[in-house]
Order: sequence, then C-alpha cells, then structure tokens
Amino acid sequence: MNPALEPLIDVVRSIRTIEEAEEIFFDTIEPSEQIEEALAFAKEAHAGQKRKSGEPYVVHPILVATITATISSDETMVVTALLHDVVEDTPWTIEDIRSRFGRDVAHLVEGLTKIIEIRESELLPSTSDEKLVTSALSFRKMLICSIEDVRVLIIKLCDRLHNMLTLDALPEEKQHRIAEETLVVYAPIAHRLGIAALKNRLEDLSFFYLFPKEYARIDAFVTSHSQDFQIKLNTFISKVKTLMVHNGFKADSFEIFGRVKHYYSIYLKMQRKGISIDEILDLLAVRILVEKPIDCYRSLGTLHLHFKPLIARFKDYVALPKENGYQTLHTTVFDDTSIIEAQIRTFEMHKTAEYGIAAHWKYKMELDSSVNIEWLKNLQYQNESIEEFYELVKNDLYSEDISVFTPAGEQITLPRGATVLDFAYAVHTQVGERASAALVNKHAASLLSELKNGDLVRIITADHPIYHCTWVNAVKTSRAKSHIRTRCNQRRKEIDRMSAVNILAATFNLLPYEVEEWLEEHDLKDQIYRVARDLGYYKEIVGRFVESRKEKSILPTIFQLPPRKIKRFDFENFVIYASDGVNSVEFDYCCHPKRNDPIVAFRFGNKAVVHHKFCEKAYSWLQKHTPMLFIEWSASKLSRYRILVTMKDEKGALAKLLGFLAKIDTNVISIKLGDANAQSNLCELVVESRENDPARLKSLLDRRFKVIEIVSLTDAYKQLP
Repeated sequence: MNPALEPLIDVVRSIRTIEEAEEIFFDTIEPSEQIEEALAFAKEAHAGQKRKSGEPYVVHPILVATITATISSDETMVVTALLHDVVEDTPWTIEDIRSRFGRDVAHLVEGLTKIIEIRESELLPSTSDEKLVTSALSFRKMLICSIEDVRVLIIKLCDRLHNMLTLDALPEEKQHRIAEETLVVYAPIAHRLGIAALKNRLEDLSFFYLFPKEYARIDAFVTSHSQDFQIKLNTFISKVKTLMVHNGFKADSFEIFGRVKHYYSIYLKMQRKGISIDEILDLLAVRILVEKPIDCYRSLGTLHLHFKPLIARFKDYVALPKENGYQTLHTTVFDDTSIIEAQIRTFEMHKTAEYGIAAHWKYKMELDSSVNIEWLKNLQYQNESIEEFYELVKNDLYSEDISVFTPAGEQITLPRGATVLDFAYAVHTQVGERASAALVNKHAASLLSELKNGDLVRIITADHPIYHCTWVNAVKTSRAKSHIRTRCNQRRKEIDRMSAVNILAATFNLLPYEVEEWLEEHDLKDQIYRVARDLGYYKEIVGRFVESRKEKSILPTIFQLPPRKIKRFDFENFVIYASDGVNSVEFDYCCHPKRNDPIVAFRFGNKAVVHHKFCEKAYSWLQKHTPMLFIEWSASKLSRYRILVTMKDEKGALAKLLGFLAKIDTNVISIKLGDANAQSNLCELVVESRENDPARLKSLLDRRFKVIEIVSLTDAYKQLP
C-alpha cells in the first residue's frame, strides 16, 4: 500500500478505463465500506459523462482519489476526492452528500466544488483580459475555504496534478493558461504546505507547457549526460557510505540516494544567474536519511571532513525549521571535478519533507508544533481590485524564503528580496506604520534595505504614523503592500478633498468655510475630492457654482459680475488651470516629484510652487488653507533612466544590448563598462526613452538581458530653468 508518488504518476498518465483506474486505486488504499460506497456513488453520478480526452469522466475522480491516498491515507479525504466533482457536474446536491457520507465529507466537497463559470474546461485563453479576474476569484474562494480546513487544499492540489497530467487533450491556449495558473498559484501552495512530492511535479509539468523550448534543451542535456551523471553519483554515494560506516554508522541504519535536480529548479537557476545549463556546476544532489537528529550532524561532519564544503551554501533547517515544518541540513561539497548538493535528514523528517502537512494524516503522526500554517490565515487582503489581489497573492506564494530575527531572537520568515519595512509590517502593523529607522546586525540601515538570511533586525519607531506612500512598489510582501496602499489611498483622498476646497476657494476668491457651506448645501461633500483629480469634474463644479450664484443674485444680469473663466497655462513639464494668471513654476526642494508622481500646486501671487502630493510640508500648507491651483503633468516627453545590466561573457554581447535598445526606440546617452574595481560583466547605461514607466521598460529588457537596476533620472525640477 501507499506507493511512492513518482512511479504512480507514470502509471496514472496512461490509464483510460474505469477498470484500470479501480485496479490502481485499490492497490493504493485498503477498501472500506465507505470508500466502496463513495466509488459506487461517483460511478453512478458521472455515468455517461466523458472528459475532453474521451475516457469516462469518473476515471478522473478515481485517479484524484488514488493520488490523494498516496499523499494521505485519511479515509475522509479519499472519499471527498472521489466525490469532489459530483455537486458541480451532476444533479446531486451537497445535501445528498451530507445525508449519505456525513458532515465532514460534505464540508470538504463544498470547499472543493467550483463555480461553473471558472471550470478549467471553460478557462479563457491567456490572451483574454478576463482571465486574471476568473483566476483571482477562483483562488480567493479556494483560500477562504482552505483556511477553515487545510485538507481542502491537499485534495485540490491532487486534483490539479491529475488535470496537468492529462493537459495534452486540451487546445494549446488552454494548456498555456492552466499551466500558468498551476505554476503561479498551485505549485507554490504545495511548497508552502511542504508537499515536495506534489510541488516538484506541478512545477515540471507547468514548465513543459509554458517553456517547451527551454524544457527540451534541459531534457536533451540531461539525457545526453545521464550515464556520466549516474557514474558520478554512484561513485560519490559509495564513498560516503564507506566513510559513514567507518565513522560508526551501522550499514542498515541509513540510506543514501542520488538524483539530478528537477528541470524547473535548473531553469530558475539559469535565469537567476544568467547562465546556460552547461555552466551550472551543481546539477547533482544526494539525500542522506538517518535515524536521529544528532545523526544528521554526525553525517554532516563526515562530509565536511572528507569533502571540501562551500560554506556559503550551508543551511541548517533542522535547528531552524521552515514555516511548513521542513527540517533538513543543506550543504554543497566538492568531489574531484564535481560539485554535489547533499541534503541530510532523519527518516521522520523525510516524511514531512515529501508530504508536508499531509504526512500527519498519511502516517498518523501528531501535528508537530513546528508545522506552521498561520501563513494561510495571514493572507488577508483589503478591498483591492481583483488584479491587485492576484498580484499580491502571487508575491506571497511564488517566492523563496529567508529567515531573519528580532532582537529577542524571534524568527520571522520573509520572501527573498524582502526589505526592512517588510520585516516591520511582519512584526506588527503598527510597527510598520511607525517605522522611522532601523538597525540591521547593529548597523544603521535604510527601511528599504534588502534583508539576507540570518539578519538581526531592530526597528526604531516614531510616536506617530509615517506615510511611506512612494514605497509601495519597493516592498515585497503583500502584508506591507496592502497596508501601505490602503492607508495611502485614504490619505490621498483626504489630501484631495482638502486640495479641492483650497482650489475652489482660490478660483472664486472665497474663504474655505464659504466653499464648505456651498458644498454642504448642494450635497457635494462626498465627491468633492474629485476636483483635485479630474479636470472635467473641476470645470463642472465651477459651472454649477456660477449658476447657483446667478440664481441667488437679486441684481439684474447686466449689473452682475462676469463669471470667472478657467484658463490654461502651459509650462515645460506642467499644465495649470486657474482663473487668474500664473507666470512661473518653482519647486521648494523639500520633495523630489518625478514625472507622473502625484503632485499639488500652491499659489503665491502669480507663481505656482509644486510639491509631491505626500510631502509633509505640503500637508502643513494644506491645513493652513494656502490658495491652490489645479495642476497636471504635461504631455509625455522623453524620460531618462540609468540602467545597470549584467551581460554574458561572450563576443558581441554589448552589440546585442545596443541593438535591442535601438529596436525599442531607446537612445543611449552614455555607457560605462565594469573596470578593474568592478565586475567586468556589468554595464551601466544612461538612456532616454518615450516609455515613462520604468517597470514596463525593465520588463521589456528582462526578456533578453539580466537587469540589475533601473532608476528614473527624470526629476522634473532639474529640467526647469
């Protein structure tokens, strides 16, 4: 019973009949009365239904149940897997499930039942704008259900694995769409739950459909070198076994096996380092399984004493487990001409590493206190748009982890690339909101400093909340992004409302309280913030004000003051609308608004003074009701950027980069190549582009080159005379 997942998958892939599916199902789990009843019910409910590939539909739930039984021997989960599509695809209801199989099964089936519009067979192609919405809604529903019972997630992952195994029956655009969703959403969930057996398969299957050429290149390389790889692994394993026995281990007390790394992990390493597969030195890995935790360290000592270790690659997840309960010692050593990664863990740790939280049902283990599923409950998002929600979730799940520490020694897990401010929000929302400075490893550091594994971080807080509105794209975690975005949206609305009153007061030479009274009288207070954002609405409100004053005037029209007209004033970077003349624009130099940043303008005589909308000094002027003007950025001009790129060490690399920049209509102002004191493959360029969004320009370049950094140099105040 309970065969390993890898050999099972190869068999599952080829099954097309109910009889074959039932045979492998009962080879995987002992039949019980409830399991046999659920199987019979599923066959009856799905009778006559066919999959896109042509086989009877019931083959799918039977094989999903088979995979579920391999991952977890829990009978309730297996029964749920058999019934997971019944409510969605047949006339049977959740009440029928509850009356026949009990509340627990019904609860799980209800969590797994998908809304008909987002069925995978009806998923929109990846070219459609709607796909983002349906994916995000589907994922949000899954998360909400799963927070109540993590078993729902495990069954859902098994369902997705079988869908991926039979993806060849669907059209190419649907294959791409489903594979993308799997790679971005489902594989990372498997990773977070610690189910490596599912995570690795889901990643490699998605990789096959999303990047077929890259997959084929890696596969061809591994296949052509397979004999050499196997000889190296066998030689290394033989050496280690001999050394371990020599150092006191009994021959039957440990196991060692080797493998070539998974294709998708190889591809990620190629992308991260900008290298080809034949430049990757550590394609080979071995796993050493021992009986006790102390044996892990004894084995590690044996390796390090006889093979030269790469100390920078050593990680101790035995003493400091990952959030999902994963415990293993990671090290990388030299063996003659080979570099081999070694993972050392106990047999018990191996169960958790392969099956994650599902191991606690599979092996009837107690739920270990080291297994933390709080990350699920922490995925609480504000009322962003669906697109924002999807991006936040991808950020949280599709990442590698680092561990950093508070001064009290508490371990905080963050995604790679997280900043000090991400850490502050992870400690507590109020710490993030009041963060003013930080110490990393007892040295002063910026709140936007990127953290490294093992850093000790202390946050210094102010006695009042600080708005980090311009940093929303610099932080990494959804918790930080979501809180910053929510607070800053509220702040921006408050600033726009105050600005609107000041703009209208200046337009009509009124006092702010008179504008407030007029807005109250005409029931416009809730929407008035739009005056500072929308020129059309500003003109509409001006028109309504003029009309209302005409109606109230007791003077004949001939004696009334002429209405104040809104005039347009053009400057190099700005367009200003006002009722009185504006001769010049200046900056106060307390803030540095870059092109397309949100801005405000204050009137001082015939001069406009521009500030970033979130500038503290500007806010103090707002509160003093300083007269203001409606201001916008002028039509887009060339934006200037400094770009830092890593180039391949090959002939013509610079020519390729310059050729690509010319192709995307980007002018090169200057080039600086790495010198003796810098990395020779680094290239720093200053360019001008019609593209005003640095993120979009970086995305274009990232398709061909490894971009380390892109910084906008278009400070509007520098362009003024």
